[in-house]
Amino acid sequence: MQSAVKDGMLCALGTALGALPVLAVSRISERLSNIMLGFGAGVMLAATAFSLLLPALDAGGSLGYSKWGSGAVVSCGIMLGVLGMLGLERVMPEQELEQRDSISAVEPRILLFVAAIILHNIPEGMAVGVAAGGAVDGAESLALGIALQDFPEGMVIALVLAGAGVNRYKAVGIGAASGLVEPLFAVISAWLVNFSQMMLPWGLSLAAGAMLFAVTHEVIPEAHLKKGHRSAATVGLGIGFCLMMVMDTALG
Repeated sequence: MQSAVKDGMLCALGTALGALPVLAVSRISERLSNIMLGFGAGVMLAATAFSLLLPALDAGGSLGYSKWGSGAVVSCGIMLGVLGMLGLERVMPEQELEQRDSISAVEPRILLFVAAIILHNIPEGMAVGVAAGGAVDGAESLALGIALQDFPEGMVIALVLAGAGVNRYKAVGIGAASGLVEPLFAVISAWLVNFSQMMLPWGLSLAAGAMLFAVTHEVIPEAHLKKGHRSAATVGLGIGFCLMMVMDTALG
């Protein structure tokens, strides 16, 4: 249990440290804001594919599902994530397009970003807890790899929120706090290791669906809102995707 706490806290620390550099950004121009949003979208898309969907399919296979079965389970999880985010959006106040420059218009969108990232961090904490609780060889290496992956993710959360008009300190605080679910679920999963293994493909794919929703429904449209900087946002997306892909595959 102590190992699960330690490994989970290491992952949370990686997220918090990643968010801190955003405090050094004194002024965010429209162009930089779009690059940040595009970069964040790229990182989140790569994390969806390489940190969530591929491990979810592998987890399904390790539980004895066929390739068709794993694909069906993961597909169901993705759609549950998408529908859950759609449901969350419905309870939020709608914002008119012309109001998006105000800070008040950004506030409801924060919940969508935070919900997607928290859902993404939950299965990572579960994976760490399962490895620690099951005394799996390389459990500490897995935790270190996830912590290193969480560093750019923490930065992205803060950058996306700052780029959308949220106060830098608030953005960093949200980014740092988003990783706190990892030690919590690492401990829970270490205690219920067998049950956690069964739920892992569902948790990973549900988080992937939530992430896909946040990227396609919120981040990319926000990045393309200002017509003069769409190309910069697209380049930022490519850079973010490549960076996260390399991180995930190299540390996986």
